[in-house]
Amino acid sequence: MTFVAAACGAPPPAERFEDDRPLNQAGWDEVQRAAGELLPLAAAELRYCSPTPRSRATGDALGYAPLVQLALRDCDMGRWRGLTLGEAMAREPEAVDFWLADPRATPHGGESLLAFISRVGGWLDTRPADDGGRIVAVAEPSVIRAALVYALKAPPSSYWNIDVRPLSTTTVSGRAGRWNLRFDGIPAQRSRT
Repeated sequence: MTFVAAACGAPPPAERFEDDRPLNQAGWDEVQRAAGELLPLAAAELRYCSPTPRSRATGDALGYAPLVQLALRDCDMGRWRGLTLGEAMAREPEAVDFWLADPRATPHGGESLLAFISRVGGWLDTRPADDGGRIVAVAEPSVIRAALVYALKAPPSSYWNIDVRPLSTTTVSGRAGRWNLRFDGIPAQRSRT
């Protein structure tokens, strides 16, 4: 299974929890520059995406015609939904610190990091594997980070140390309980501005 990170919807400092904004112009431009390298993934037998507008738009723009998977939705951030990390920190600094330190914490009233990782991992474990078929999934970077933590059986705290760039690809192969990871990278045609 190859994960493709959705194109940008906002510059990194303006990224919001459970951001439902569509692709901005810079995101559309990124998809066009990366299309040459990412279009071949449209030949995958199974094509999925997160339910966010930018994941769906990225998949559609690349010709994937992906099937939305609710299990690939972003972490439920409760009352912090729509806030940036900085805004949440300004409102509830102790709660944010607690949430960052404890993967079971839900001070925002939503889903814990551990539950999020388990949900995404559970979806990954139900995908067909080792049958030679290709699968592609366009997802938010947070969802891909959760899948990687799960696939590697890494401690939940490692989630914060994984950087997934827009339109980068990462492949996991194997089967439930035994996943292998391959970093494919960011398409070379893309230039960061």
